[in-house]
Amino acid sequence: MRHKVLLPALGAAVLLAGACSGNTDAQAGKGACVHVVDENTGRTGSACLPLAPDSARVDRATPHFAHPTRITNLTHPTTEVAQTIYGGQESGKPFRTEVTLLPGIKTITWGDRSIRAVTSQYVAFSAGRVAEVALDWYAQADDGSVWYLGEDVSNYAGGVVADTEGTWQAGHDDAPGAMIMPAHPRKGDVYRTENLPGVVFEQVTVKAVGQTVDGPYGRINGAMTVHELHMDGTTEDKIFAPGYGEFSTGSADGDLEAVSLAVPTDAKQAPVPARLLALDKAVRAAHAGPTPATVRAARALWDAYRASDAVPALLVRQMERDLDAWQKSPQDRAAALRVEQNTTDLRLRYEPVQTVDRARLGMWARQLGIDAAVGDKGAVAGDVTGLELVRQRHDTPESAAFSADLKTARDAADRKDAAAAGRIAQQLIEDVAALR
Repeated sequence: MRHKVLLPALGAAVLLAGACSGNTDAQAGKGACVHVVDENTGRTGSACLPLAPDSARVDRATPHFAHPTRITNLTHPTTEVAQTIYGGQESGKPFRTEVTLLPGIKTITWGDRSIRAVTSQYVAFSAGRVAEVALDWYAQADDGSVWYLGEDVSNYAGGVVADTEGTWQAGHDDAPGAMIMPAHPRKGDVYRTENLPGVVFEQVTVKAVGQTVDGPYGRINGAMTVHELHMDGTTEDKIFAPGYGEFSTGSADGDLEAVSLAVPTDAKQAPVPARLLALDKAVRAAHAGPTPATVRAARALWDAYRASDAVPALLVRQMERDLDAWQKSPQDRAAALRVEQNTTDLRLRYEPVQTVDRARLGMWARQLGIDAAVGDKGAVAGDVTGLELVRQRHDTPESAAFSADLKTARDAADRKDAAAAGRIAQQLIEDVAALR
């Protein structure tokens, strides 16, 4: 299911299935034992996960998919939300996520069926840097339930892919599709959002429905809370809400991944406020030329904007945290990047995703030049990945110059040639400015 507030990667043989006596089929769920796995070592223990009885499960019937790519389920409205921004913290570090509906359809063969699925791009950032990327595949069954048909995962360390643990696809290696949201969730419903013992496994129990929660810009009715059991034996509660889907995981005092805002759910049909434009301009200037004076100017314009417009509470908290760090050390590259990420996120309320993503391309191109100048090869590789991920989100034509220069930047990053990457960064900034 969703991407795990950055758990350490496990070894390939992360989970063994079978009855405690070793002879039943855990995937089929016939009173089977799925063994607990040590998260840090990947070792399988003798204890079994406390699975719910099959009689409580609502994911046992075979789903049918006549029109699978229009996903309108109220608490998992995958195709109704263009982009969602999540924020929070993990292990004491700022944590931020961009989830974007991608263009195009992926056909997945599950058994004797070919199912058309939509793709959602999940990009998690730890302290501003790319930490995990996943392409998630979803389809809505005829009864309104949403099914998870796999994910292509890349976990990053030092700007490069460290492993692909957690990758799976329905129909491969006997993997079944998994229900990620019932059509009409009820308290007590149980379903498995990942169901491939040996690779991935999660069991969800619905704790409450019909709840009201505080959203980015007001109260939201019709939310639900679920209790999720992981393959290492740990559990956590998650909230899902209409207009957003997955809404929050964790708590403000510990690890947290919660919605900052989503579009079109939180979009406002109005021009970008003048004070937000001024803030955006000042942050970009300070990002490119950080000094105590430029950072103070950005802080003053943030204060002015915050006083003049509604700002989601989570984004307020994050911006205050990141501006404090930046003011304390104007040369803090990570703090500068996070402040610009936050500012760009605020523009989503007023501008189309494609427009905001062009601003993100410019941000990553500037960051590429900044990181190349200090010879940070890992950060350079991550910056190029940032450019590539944003580019992946749109199927509109782009300039040949941008495509060629991005390829040059990737080649330089792969060779760990920070100087070459730095030379192309300014050209990428100009290419992005010329995109329409």
